[in-house]
Amino acid sequence: MARVRLFGKEKGKITVNERVFEEYFPTKELQGAVLEAFDKAGLSGKFSATVKINGGGIHSQAEALRHAISRALLKFDIQTRPTLKKAGLLTRDPRAKERRKFGLKKARKAPQWSKR
Repeated sequence: MARVRLFGKEKGKITVNERVFEEYFPTKELQGAVLEAFDKAGLSGKFSATVKINGGGIHSQAEALRHAISRALLKFDIQTRPTLKKAGLLTRDPRAKERRKFGLKKARKAPQWSKR
C-alpha cells in the first residue's frame, strides 16, 4: 500500500519512507516504473513527493507507488485522465493471496496421500 503527497516546492525530489528515492529503488527499471506516471502526464520534474509504502516486495511496491502517483496527479489535473488510463496506470492490480481451505495445508497444497 502506498500513500503519496505531492508538493510544488523542491521540484523533482522524491522521498520514500524517509529515504532518498534512488536509494530505496536501486535499479533503473524500478525508478523508471515509478516515474512513468509523471512522464506520461507530461509533469516530470514539476512536483516533489513524500511517500509512505509498506507490504509486498520491492517490485510490487514500485508498481503500487506508480498507481498512487497516477491517482494523485489525476486529482491535480483531470485532463491527464485519458493519457494515464490509456497507459494502464489507473488500473489497480487485482491479484491477492488465495485463502487457505480446510483439509489442506495451504491454499492448494494437500497433505501426502497414501493409497494403502
